[in-house]
Amino acid sequence: MNSLEVYLRSFESYLDGHPFQGKPQSLTDAANYIMHLGGKRLRPAMVLMSCNAFKSNFEEALHAAMAIEVFHNFTLVHDDIMDAAPLRRGQATVHHKWNSSTAILCGDLMMFEATMFLQKLPLDILNEALTMFNTTAIEVCRGQQMDMLFETRNDVSIEEYLEMISLKTSVLLGCSFYLGALVGGAEKTNAEALYQFGKNLGVAFQLHDDILDAFADDPILFGKQIGGDILSNKKTYLLLKALNLADAKQLFELQFWLSNEPNDVNEKVQSVKQLFQVTGAKKEAEAEQQRYYSLALEALEMVTMEEETKKEFSDFAAYVMHRKK
Repeated sequence: MNSLEVYLRSFESYLDGHPFQGKPQSLTDAANYIMHLGGKRLRPAMVLMSCNAFKSNFEEALHAAMAIEVFHNFTLVHDDIMDAAPLRRGQATVHHKWNSSTAILCGDLMMFEATMFLQKLPLDILNEALTMFNTTAIEVCRGQQMDMLFETRNDVSIEEYLEMISLKTSVLLGCSFYLGALVGGAEKTNAEALYQFGKNLGVAFQLHDDILDAFADDPILFGKQIGGDILSNKKTYLLLKALNLADAKQLFELQFWLSNEPNDVNEKVQSVKQLFQVTGAKKEAEAEQQRYYSLALEALEMVTMEEETKKEFSDFAAYVMHRKK
């Protein structure tokens, strides 16, 4: 059994040894820039961990891990353009450092580079790996479009929100575990169970992010402005649930903050946070997070592996659920 740090060190070494190359230099520079801005690297670690559960040489899954991380960062480049975001991980976004046209092409390049890394896999699993990867990529695009459409809708349901984060966020976690198991030679039932483990963990992961965005204790540790979702009126689980649970007075207050530009942004954040608490929305979000976390652990129980190895996965899930950033 390996620690998360072992997988992360192995991946970082592989990443450093496989820079994007070619002309024009500005395009490859942009791709290398986003890939080295940091991040938690959880998805490539999932690929390696999953492979290691069935094969001792987890480094055979580094090509797949790289494909997943390149794809993930491609989505960030395009998301930042759509959100007009100036910063990513505390640094200038690609479209701000270069321009929007370069950023679009950078993302396109990275998508195709991701498939090139997958094509390094053995031929006997290549078709299945590409099918899973491409299906996931399509679902992520659908989830992102849903998220964008939600911005102009006032009738988004909890069910739609959960579907959106399942597509936009959690299917990629499921894919990461599936590809690692595939490279490791796992039986189909084990790979599918790990996919469900990752997918359910991904929903819990996003719900935890929603809660952290409003209620994180330390903005420096969190890495971005606390209350950013509140200030942008983002339709998170917390907001949708608060709108559903609010009484007439609370609903009036919520609608006031959603409809007016605040003179004091901190007042808006604190007031809406208070409404999330008194309506019970925060408690409901925590319960929903726990429900998906439990579903993930139930799926993990279906996997045939050594108990010590299974503990590595459950410890990883606990780490994801209790992180502060």
